Formats: sequence, C-alpha cells, structure tokens
Amino acid sequence: MAKLKTQYKKKKKIEVFQLSLGTFNYLVIGIGIIFIIIGYVLLSENSVDGFMPTVAAPILLVLGYCVIIPLGILLNFSKKEKTENISELKEDETPEISDTAVSSASSNVKVH
Repeated sequence: MAKLKTQYKKKKKIEVFQLSLGTFNYLVIGIGIIFIIIGYVLLSENSVDGFMPTVAAPILLVLGYCVIIPLGILLNFSKKEKTENISELKEDETPEISDTAVSSASSNVKVH
C-alpha cells in the first residue's frame, strides 16, 4: 500500500508519497488489463442476441475494472515491506511508564 515517508529539512516536515508495488502487484494489474481487452474484443461482435457480447463481455469488463485492477493496487504482497514495518516499530517504541509515575499522577485527583 501507499507509504508516507517523513523527511526533515531545516525544521520543516516534508511528507513524500511512495507507492510500493511489487512484481506480483504488476502481474495482477496486467491480468486485469487482459480481462478488459478480452471484454472489449467480445463486445465488438455484431451479434445482438449473442451470448458473448451481451453477457460475457460486460462480466469480463466489470471484473477487470472493479475487481482485479483494484486488488492489484490495494493488496500488499511484498514481504520486504512487512519486515521494514516491524523494524520501524521496534525503533519507535515509547518508553514504558513506571507504576510510581502513574500513582503520582493519580494522586492529584480528588475524590469527593
């Protein structure tokens, strides 16, 4: 999926949009384009009562445009990015709050 990288330059926060698609994503998108091409070829037949231009072609076009290509874009099949996300979580861990800090913060609360 899309990933925003944060770069700091002269105290300004700049976010760079990066779309990380793997080879499997491009393969799925290519299959969707093939479905669309086949759908238009079947749609170009001159038969009005035929099965191919009236039933099969619209089904192939809807599958190509609305199912296969969005799946190729949205699904993340990259194992490399999953390991990068795990390492980023380990680096960005917040320190744990001790029990004494919690008890001192809760002692300011007055109970009536």
